[in-house]
Amino acid sequence: MPILRRMSDTTTEPSFTVNGESRALAGAMTVSDLLVVLGLDGRKVAVERNEAIVPRSVYGTTWLAAGDSLEIVHFIGGG
Repeated sequence: MPILRRMSDTTTEPSFTVNGESRALAGAMTVSDLLVVLGLDGRKVAVERNEAIVPRSVYGTTWLAAGDSLEIVHFIGGG
């Protein structure tokens, strides 16, 4: 499983952003892998990659690349 780290000023690894925070991309990772690393249930989030919604059905085949910008929104139930 890929490791996800916050970026430091001296890091030279490829990076992407998640909700505005830079992260190191330390190996091949899909949207599904990212959600697992972040501890998020893919059924309860919406993911936008580079200003386009990623359909839940392709989380496992959508590969992240250096420079990608992701926004992840959690669904919260209530009554």
